[in-house]
Amino acid sequence: MSFKQKLKSNKFLITAELFPPKGTDVSLFLKRAACLKDLDAVNVTDNQRASMRAGSLAMCKLLLEMGIEPVMQLAARDKNRIALQSELLSANVLGIENVLLLSGDHPSAGEYIGTKTVYDLDTIQLIKTARLLETGVDLAGKKLSGAAHFCVGAVVNPSAEPAELQALMFEKKIKAGAEFFQTQTIFDASQFKKFLCKIKHDGVKVLPGITLIKSVKFMQFLQKLPGVNIPQNVQDRINAAKDPLAEGIKICAEIIRELRGFADGVHIMAIGAEDKIPEIIKNSL
Repeated sequence: MSFKQKLKSNKFLITAELFPPKGTDVSLFLKRAACLKDLDAVNVTDNQRASMRAGSLAMCKLLLEMGIEPVMQLAARDKNRIALQSELLSANVLGIENVLLLSGDHPSAGEYIGTKTVYDLDTIQLIKTARLLETGVDLAGKKLSGAAHFCVGAVVNPSAEPAELQALMFEKKIKAGAEFFQTQTIFDASQFKKFLCKIKHDGVKVLPGITLIKSVKFMQFLQKLPGVNIPQNVQDRINAAKDPLAEGIKICAEIIRELRGFADGVHIMAIGAEDKIPEIIKNSL
């Protein structure tokens, strides 16, 4: 069953995220990917945190060859409408249909501070573009030799304020053609449940992002990210833990266990500790 088909089922979906290598050595990427073979799909980020890495398209092709269903992330930040359409078509040529379309982190978040952003299309326009390519026509109105087929995803931040604005953008993305959503990281299942009550998402799966806290230093890094809210009780547990990674695994499992009661699934971001994801899932049952 494909990821697109699973989105129409009652299955509790579990996806995860992988960063491409910063270079051409893909051995570690493949090793981490091997730990995720049993998941419903695996995202490959597109120069996340505005840091240059190998392309999501190439890495998704490697996952496909491993028998893992990939989700190609595509950021509007770096490419104009010509390149964005070309990337989408190229993905289909290689057998990649799942795409997560997003704006991308601003270059100020990475090491290329002076980089010019493109944003020729915003996220909603990019979603509409993917749907247009499915009709066999491009943005210039030119007929394509073979139409594309996509399973289109988008992002939403349940912790951002005002929540009403996030809800409005969520609904606009659905109207544009988004079939599923993955969210910014959450550490409070009840807060996510409140957000779900504010949005209309019938027939559209929303997978809350779950991040593994690996250390006190990593937690401090997460706290600086916009839209990330780590409850005090979670902070206290990590700060007091003799083994912060083990405690982080327990916290992830507990959150997922609670989410199983009402959510469509989860999107796990272990960021370099992907080998711990099977343990997290097992402990969440």
